[in-house]
Amino acid sequence: MAATQMLAGFHAVIARLRQAPDSIREVYVESQRRDKRMQAFIEQVTKAGRTVHPVGSDRLDGLAGGSRHQGVVAVADARKLADDLDEVLDGLEGSAFLLVLDGVTDPHNLGACLRTADAAGVHAVVAPRDRAVGLNTTVQRVACGAAESVPYVMVTNLARTMRELKDRDIWLVGTDDQAPQGIHQTDGCRAMAWVMGAEGEGMRRLTRDTCDELVHIPMLGSVESLNVSVATAVCLYETVRQRGA
Repeated sequence: MAATQMLAGFHAVIARLRQAPDSIREVYVESQRRDKRMQAFIEQVTKAGRTVHPVGSDRLDGLAGGSRHQGVVAVADARKLADDLDEVLDGLEGSAFLLVLDGVTDPHNLGACLRTADAAGVHAVVAPRDRAVGLNTTVQRVACGAAESVPYVMVTNLARTMRELKDRDIWLVGTDDQAPQGIHQTDGCRAMAWVMGAEGEGMRRLTRDTCDELVHIPMLGSVESLNVSVATAVCLYETVRQRGA
């Protein structure tokens, strides 16, 4: 039997219904909720040919494993991670636009990064298999459906993968508070990947050394750095701005 995963929250379940309705096995909703949003959700699930099971909030809490669920949880076939970055890149039209996350372990940060990556039109998100979070229930919920639409590629050796990207003429731009050049000075119109470091620690040394260019995010106030998901949004949308979207 195929592995399963729990999808918690309206956005995560609806996104899976749109992307792969046949992968949804069971849908559970809070029996006490009868508001318009819930009624519309139940109607959408029913139209997709899936049965809705009204249950108590305690049952939903158990199914969601502690994640906030908004009264909605679905049991679905586990989404297969994209495992062939070359296949993703070979299918692109135009300049590649990637996001590399070095050791992001907080599921809320990964979910937010995926959501922004989807909004900015990123072609794929790359992360190491070690020292990184996978697509768990919290990531799915925070991503608001982006975990279903953006290829998330987990690789065994991040530095080697980065070198392979360089062989494809994809420019690797990392963020560093001490870099003399700012994000607005880099060329976002060429094929490129933004490389973001982990919460607190930043990029590992080998990751930093493999980048083609290091830039800083201008900080005009009193705080020294931004949360990784916020920093990611700032950098990705600098590329969007330059590409004239």
